[in-house]
Amino acid sequence: MTTTSVTESPAPAPAPTLPPRPQYKVTGRRVLRSEWAKLWSLRSTWITLGLGLLFLVGFGVIAAAHYHSEYTSGRQMRPDDAGATALGLSLFGTNFAQLALGVLGVLVTAGEYSTGMIRSTLAAVPRRLPVLWAKATVFGLVALVVATVGVFIAFPIGEHIVSGTPAALTLSHTGVVRALLGAGLYLGLVAVIGTALGALLRSVAGGIAVLVAALMLVPGLISLLPTSWQDNVSPYLPSNAGESMFALTHDSTTLSPGAGLLVLLAWTALALAGAAYRLLRTDA
Repeated sequence: MTTTSVTESPAPAPAPTLPPRPQYKVTGRRVLRSEWAKLWSLRSTWITLGLGLLFLVGFGVIAAAHYHSEYTSGRQMRPDDAGATALGLSLFGTNFAQLALGVLGVLVTAGEYSTGMIRSTLAAVPRRLPVLWAKATVFGLVALVVATVGVFIAFPIGEHIVSGTPAALTLSHTGVVRALLGAGLYLGLVAVIGTALGALLRSVAGGIAVLVAALMLVPGLISLLPTSWQDNVSPYLPSNAGESMFALTHDSTTLSPGAGLLVLLAWTALALAGAAYRLLRTDA
C-alpha cells in the first residue's frame, strides 16, 4: 500500500495596501494660488508689466524734461505747457501705461480661450465664477502695485527736473499724494476691465479693440458733439472719470475724485457682470 503525500502551496502574500488618496477641495484660496502661478508663468506678463512701468516713468521724465527745456529757452510757451504742473507732467505716461496693463488684462483671460486651456481650468473649477473673480483679483492687484510704484518713482524725478519753475510741486502739496494714489488705482481698475473684456469677448483681438475704443476713440468722438452734449456725457466716460481721480484741480466740467472713482467702479462692475453672465450661460 502506497501513501501519497500532498504538499500544500504557500498562501499568496497579501497585496500591499495603498494609503488613501487625499481629497482636494476647490477653495477660493487655491483658485487664487493657481491663477497667481499661471500669471507669472507667462513671458508676456513680465514683458508687458515692464513696458507699463517704463511708460509711466519714461514718458513722465520726458514730459518734465521737455517743459524744463521750453521754460529755460526764453521762448513763449504754449498755453498747455504754461499751465502744466510737476504732477501732470509726471503722470503723462498714464495714457500709455493704461494700454499696456489693459491689453495684458485681456490676454490673461482671452489668451486661455485662444489656446483651449480654459477647458482644463473650468474642469478643475466647475463652478466657473471663482475663476473669473480670481483672475480679476490677482491681476488687478498686481497692476495696482506696479502702477503705484511707477507713479511714485516718476513724480520725484519729474519734480526734481522742474524745480525752480512755475510747475514745481512737492509731495507735501495738497492733493499730490491723493492724485498719485488715484492714478495707481485707476490703472489697476483698467487692468480689471481688460480682464473682464477678455472673458466677455473670448477674443484677444476683439478685447483689445473694445478696450482701445473705450479708452481712446470714444472720447475723441464725443469731442465732436455739441458742447452741451459733451458736458453731459464726457465726464462719465471711463478714461475721463479716471482722469478726475488723479487731477489736482477740478471745474464744473469734470467730476470730483470720489465721483470719478464711483463712475469707474460702475464701469468695472458692468464689464465683470457681462463676463460673468457669458461664463455661466455659454460653454467654453
